[in-house]
Amino acid sequence: MRLPILVLHICAGILGLLSGAAALSFRKGCRWHRVAGNVFFVSMLGMSTAGAYLAFMKHQMNNVFGGVLAFYLVTTAWATGRRRDGETSIFDWGALLVALAVGAIILTYGFEVANSRTGPKDGIPAGMYFFLGSVALLSAAGDVRMLVRGGVFGVHRIARHLWRMCFSLFIATGSFFLGQQQVFPHWLRKTKVLFLPAILPLILLIFWLCRVRFTNVHSTLEGAGQPSGGVMNL
Repeated sequence: MRLPILVLHICAGILGLLSGAAALSFRKGCRWHRVAGNVFFVSMLGMSTAGAYLAFMKHQMNNVFGGVLAFYLVTTAWATGRRRDGETSIFDWGALLVALAVGAIILTYGFEVANSRTGPKDGIPAGMYFFLGSVALLSAAGDVRMLVRGGVFGVHRIARHLWRMCFSLFIATGSFFLGQQQVFPHWLRKTKVLFLPAILPLILLIFWLCRVRFTNVHSTLEGAGQPSGGVMNL
């Protein structure tokens, strides 16, 4: 029963990496950018769900919550891109609870690893748990802020959508280029070059956040991202 789920996980992951790279390459707001973004969204749902299921079957609870975090980020990012300014729903309250639970559990794992005498749990250092757990809790704080203010508006809506999409892509690239290094030739692993594509989404995340927050590019993106039934991604 695990084999079909594993195939789904691998295929969705590959499609997610390719569509994510395509969405980054196309001009923001154009038709092909939206198509690539929608493919990336569906692919990430499949990859994270299948990955969390496989991790649960193997009793790798850290990977279960990593998959849930990826699912949460890409789903809330996609919902933000589809909405107009100031829109919220009951979905956002459920997403907030997920982010709080996942963040608290991941941080708990981090403290367990930090205080353990046996070293990293499943090869994952405590710092990575603290990093991902902090991202989940900061996301929850953003959800609270959005709900209290009755939605997000203008540049803040675009920034929320953008960083969550980029970070979910980082989870995919990190899981593949760093977490599955055994599929690459030994000589390539020795060069440490795989670290670059793994963190590239984070670099682009910082670039686009700075560009959106400190220039007037957000007005162009906002206009391009609001067609009927459309979605502006990454």
